[in-house]
Amino acid sequence: MMRLQIVPILFWLSALVSGRVLDTRETERRMHPLFSAGSAAGSRLKRAMPMIVFDPLKAEEQYAEYWQGLAHQTLDQQLESKLRLNTQLAKNVMLFLGDGMSIPTLTAGRVYLGGEEKQFSFEQFPYVGLSKTYCANMQVADSACTATAYLGGVKANYGTVGVSAAVQVKDCLAQAQPAHHVASIAAWAQQQGMATGLITTTSVTHASPAGIYAHTANRNWENDAEVIADNGDPSLCPDIAAQLVNSPVGQKLNVILGGGRQNFLPKTVRDVSGAPGRRLDGRNLIEEWQRQHTNSAHYVQTRRELLGLSNHTSRVLGLFAPYHMPYHLDADAEEHPTLEEMVQVAMGILERQSAGRGYFLFVEGGRIDHGHHDTLALRAIDETAEFDKSVRWARTHSSTDDTLIVVTSDHSHTMSLAGYSSRKNDIFGINNGQLAADDLPYATLSYANGPGYNSNYLREGGAVKRKNLRAINMKNKDFMFPSTVPLESETHGGDDVAVFASGPYAQLFTGVFEQHFIPHAMGYASCLTERNMCLDGGMARRPR
Repeated sequence: MMRLQIVPILFWLSALVSGRVLDTRETERRMHPLFSAGSAAGSRLKRAMPMIVFDPLKAEEQYAEYWQGLAHQTLDQQLESKLRLNTQLAKNVMLFLGDGMSIPTLTAGRVYLGGEEKQFSFEQFPYVGLSKTYCANMQVADSACTATAYLGGVKANYGTVGVSAAVQVKDCLAQAQPAHHVASIAAWAQQQGMATGLITTTSVTHASPAGIYAHTANRNWENDAEVIADNGDPSLCPDIAAQLVNSPVGQKLNVILGGGRQNFLPKTVRDVSGAPGRRLDGRNLIEEWQRQHTNSAHYVQTRRELLGLSNHTSRVLGLFAPYHMPYHLDADAEEHPTLEEMVQVAMGILERQSAGRGYFLFVEGGRIDHGHHDTLALRAIDETAEFDKSVRWARTHSSTDDTLIVVTSDHSHTMSLAGYSSRKNDIFGINNGQLAADDLPYATLSYANGPGYNSNYLREGGAVKRKNLRAINMKNKDFMFPSTVPLESETHGGDDVAVFASGPYAQLFTGVFEQHFIPHAMGYASCLTERNMCLDGGMARRPR
């Protein structure tokens, strides 16, 4: 027994002699500073900011009874939603994807909505789980391999879409082999006679929507010029835009809404905004799409044209920008529909065209991701708020009895919320609880890496110093939030993302699971896979 104690005692004595042992109470004070509104400022840390004042949103927040009552209300809601499982057929399925919508993005977004206690509409869904986002070959995923997972049910390699992990990036020959192709849940739905659609705020040929209809060894092969630039053969490996117009799944889509006109037009043609096309093959894929379909199929380029579609519209191709649609904060309200408006139009068309067989709709808030990559936190979080509006509209205009809605993200980002700010402190401002070791304030939101490094640091006499954020307008939508490591573009994060579900078999989306499980669970609820509730439960889809 005595021998077991010798090593820790000697270690402690050695550390004491070397001056490395601190009073454990002082260590606790450093790690967990107390900010008491009732004590004198002098009793706080040397680098403390002006005293935090607790100003409760409601006077009753000061009393334990308020929080206890709120907990009982939540308990009642949980009991009501969990004790009655919905095991009906999911006639309709909608998958909402916030690209790059990490959990910290949701937390910061609540404050943006009005306070820490706020909730996005989908956060009120009864079932929540966590999805593991890694690629088959990468710890931290991109939007390509993840699209194959949450739409096709198979883990794939980084940079590839709609193909198995047998296909490496840029391997045209492997892409051309049908055995390597992964069918999406949209393909499964079309086989059952359901109406289908996709909506995105990025180009409709971008990685996430491409997972609906494309099979490609490179997410960047959005037009034939990109395939040729990588020494690929467009006749053997058709580009993503060509696949959208000519593939079996793409041809059957009732709704295609987003940006990306340049990928459908030859270089000799300019779109309505004056931007030239990107294609080298001379093909005008928009005209090809129009020739494929009947007079009830319409091509639209503006918000006015979209909202003016007749009730007899059977299909719509809406391309509202040369490439990605503008951020909500930059959009022209006359030219660019909101994500919510696109969902409204799409649901109307799909409901009519489904003829009672149901529909599948994929909706992406794609520019959340782009805001984070540029460390433009304000833009990323505003895009998240816009994304939520589309989910709210879809849920309030569909029945939880027969419509399953799943909301998730493909991957996270490196943004974090840090420090000890008081309630209601500006989420886009400085931490109001303490100063940093250089006696300067620091931002509540920051990134582990990205371009925000260069815009927040300066060099003086060979030393690198932080800029004083008090002298910077951090509410400018183009302000790049601080990052620790300088990179041209901020990276994705590897942490899990949340999955929220409401409707038939929403209870399947609980716990921690692999991302590729998501379409299998949706397919089970809607009787689209080999293992489904129709077989297990004895119900059946209506005949075609």
